[in-house]
Order: sequence, then C-alpha cells, then structure tokens
Amino acid sequence: MGLVFNIALAVFAATGSFLFGYDSGVMTDVIQSPNFLGFFNTNPDTAIIGAINSTFSGGAVFGALMGGLTMDRFGRRMTILIGAAINLLGACLQCGAQNLAMILVGRILAGWAIGLLSMSVPVYQSECAHPKTRGLIVGLTQQMIGVGFIVSTWVGYGSSKVPETSAFSWRFPLGFQGIPCAMLIAGILFFPESPRHLIETDRSDEAMRVLRKLHYNGQNDDWIQSEFNEIKLTIEAERAITAPGWRIMFTVKTWRTRLMHAVLIQVFTQMTGINVIGYYQTLMYNNLGITGDRALLVTGIYNVVGPVFNFFFITVLLDRVGRKKPLLIGTVGITIALVCEAIIGSQIEHATGSRKDSLSIAGVFFLFCVSCIFSCSFGPISWVYASEIMPFQIRGRGSAFATGIGNWLVSTVWSQVSPIGLGHITYKFYFIFVAFNICVTFPTIFFIFKETTKLTLEEIDLLFGERALGTLPEDLDAKELAKGTDPERQISLHEMHDETH
Repeated sequence: MGLVFNIALAVFAATGSFLFGYDSGVMTDVIQSPNFLGFFNTNPDTAIIGAINSTFSGGAVFGALMGGLTMDRFGRRMTILIGAAINLLGACLQCGAQNLAMILVGRILAGWAIGLLSMSVPVYQSECAHPKTRGLIVGLTQQMIGVGFIVSTWVGYGSSKVPETSAFSWRFPLGFQGIPCAMLIAGILFFPESPRHLIETDRSDEAMRVLRKLHYNGQNDDWIQSEFNEIKLTIEAERAITAPGWRIMFTVKTWRTRLMHAVLIQVFTQMTGINVIGYYQTLMYNNLGITGDRALLVTGIYNVVGPVFNFFFITVLLDRVGRKKPLLIGTVGITIALVCEAIIGSQIEHATGSRKDSLSIAGVFFLFCVSCIFSCSFGPISWVYASEIMPFQIRGRGSAFATGIGNWLVSTVWSQVSPIGLGHITYKFYFIFVAFNICVTFPTIFFIFKETTKLTLEEIDLLFGERALGTLPEDLDAKELAKGTDPERQISLHEMHDETH
C-alpha cells in the first residue's frame, strides 16, 4: 500500500485541519450578515466582533495545551476524535444561538477543539510519514486549512443571497461545520495509530505492521526493519531520562532548544499578519473602497489563491528545496508586499474616480501576494517544522505548548486588537508586522534555524547535537530521587548521567 495509503491517512486526518480553516474563516462572512448584526445588536468593527473571534483563539490555546495530555495518554487518533466531538458540540451551539452568550460559548468550544486538532493532526501525520515525503504529508495540513477557508467563504457567500430578514445567512454557515466533524468521528478509528506511539506503549508487533502498511514499496524490507530498530532504540533511550510533567521540556538543554524552535516558527507565522487578513479582510477591502457583495466575492477569490499555491509548493518543491530557504524568501516577500499595501492605503484616502479604482485593485493585488507567498513558505512549513523537530518523549507536550502559546495565544491577541487597529490607524497597522519581520523573524531564521529536510525524526536528534538523550543537568537525578521515582528508573538516570558526562 505504501505511499498511497500514507497520503490517504494524511488527507483524512487533515479533515481536522479543514475544520481549522472553516472555523477560522466562517466568521468573515457571518459578520457581514445584516441579520446577524441586527440579531446581536452590533457592527463589524466593534469589540463584540473582536471578542467572538478572540474567544475562538483563546479556547484554542487551552485546547492545544490539553492535547499535550491526551496525546500521551490516549494516543494521536483518540485526540483527533476528541477534538472532532467537541467541535460538533460547539457547532450545534453556534447554529442554534439565541443570544450572544451561546455564540461565545460555541466559539470557545470550537476553538478548544481546533486547538486539539491543530497540534495533533501534524504530529500524527509526521510520525506516520516517510522522511522523503514528510513535507508533502504534513504540508497537507496547510492545504486542508486552505480548503476549509475556501468552503467557508463560498458557503457564506451563497447563504448571503437570502433576504436580510432570514437567519439562514448565518445559522447555516455556522451549522455546516458539523458535517466534517461527523465524518472525522466516524472514520478516524479505521486508520492505524502512529507507529511511534505504538512502540512507546509496548505494541511493537503492531507498530511493525503499521510501518509496513505505510512505507512498504515491495522491495524495502531492510529499510523498514532499520527504521523500526531506530525508532525503538531512540524511544527506549528517551524513556530512561523522561520525567513526569511539563518541566522536563525546559530542563534538558537540547529539548529546550528544540521547543524554542517550534514556538518561534509558530510565532513568526502569526507575525506575517496572515490571520489578520483571513479574519478581517472585508474590513481591509472596505478601507480600499470595496464593499458589499463585491467584498465577499473578492474574499472568495482570495481564499482560493492560497491553497492553489500551497498545493504546488508541497507537491513539487517542499521536499526538494528544504525548510530554511523558503522561510527566508517568504519573510522578505511578505514584508515587501505589506509595505506596498501600506503605501497604497496611505494614498487611497485622498484618491477619487479612476485613480481610486486603480489603487483599490493594487491594494487587493498585494493582499493576494501575501497569501501566495505565505502558502509557499510559512503556511506549510510551520506545521512541518514544528512537528518534526520534537523528540518523541516531549512531542505531545512540546507540540501542545508550541501550538497553544506560539500560534493560538498570539492569534488571540491579534483577533482582539486587529479590528480596532484597522478601524483607527488603517494602513499604519501593517507596519507592526513589517518591523517584526525585519528585526526578529529574518535574522532568527537565518542564524538559528536548522535544515531538517529528508532526515528521519530520529536523525533530527543528531542534527541538534545528540541522540535523544540530551545533556542532563547536574541536579536532575536529585530532583527525580526527591520525587520518589522507582528504583529501576533511578538506576537508569544515573547510568545516562554518567554516559553523557
């Protein structure tokens, strides 16, 4: 079965990423519904709309952190299943909302679910992927996020065609997300658990069967056996020094370094400004003089462009050109596009007639450029890089922390302040992202990030200087002994400490 089954698994698991994109994008059209605004007595640029979006992102922070516990205890598949079930409940509350509180609770639950899914799906895909195609396999996460945005936009656009007195214009888009939730709940258990989690839970025979199902091409038995041995050896080595709780990620130096990389790539992705455009592009179009149905139509086209570029990038380039180079080029390209967007915004306020129309088109063009460049850099690579650099024993908690803090906490802040910023300082708001990209993102990626293309997850341990073990701090043994660690584990800790010194 090999590659075909691996891709099928990755695509189906990425239904969770589809929900990420759909839930993130659906409010863009919902907040344009006159019936919705009248029902909740608000308008698109108020703090209430910011609260609806920020509660979604805030829920995702806690959902992602919760995933660090469920991934280790219940596995990758069950975490995805739990996320889909919570999302289904949130969809029902939003669709049937009778007051603002129901909308907010529904968005919190949806965010909670998306937090779980956003950190578990890439890890599941990464642990099941062949090293030579890991960029493609995990890149499907971003692809399905993009597809989710597309579907949300066109569902919203179609629903907007009903009379203004009809609640269908916003209830149907919010309820539609229940369909992929049900599909994910019904189908995920038909796919295997990650082979690495199976080995960790002492199901080695099952892990070997899964590896063959995922990677066998008819003539690579020796490679699969070698891969199995390498995974088993690495996990056993990590077990010897793994302490309970979250603090171990910050205690072992090499793990702390890798956690920092994962957090930073998520922060840098948010600081491209892509989610601000995704959530509030209709406000940006209003600033450019594009309003009403025309703004919704442009939004629909915008959401199609990114996934097209993303698909080309992950299928043709990502596993060839690597991780660092596209990130550096993407940082420069997005920064230039945002500067151009700001310049146009500064001119359009005073323009009239055909000149204003020309500037509006140019403004839309540069927003589209941001999406295209992002889809060939930070979009797919952020999920690939963050999931592949974590050592197995902290992969669940580390991915949870990186996604919850680096992605969703930062997103929560921008979700709340962006409508206010876009409403009050308009084009000047873009310079926040420009300054961060120039001063922080580019130099950090250039000097600190490492290239991980085509390495196995276990070989990436060596890339960071050590094979799974890390350099143990001098007092780790004493800390563990004080916690009452079992005698066999105390011996292992002493032995590992001696070996690394």
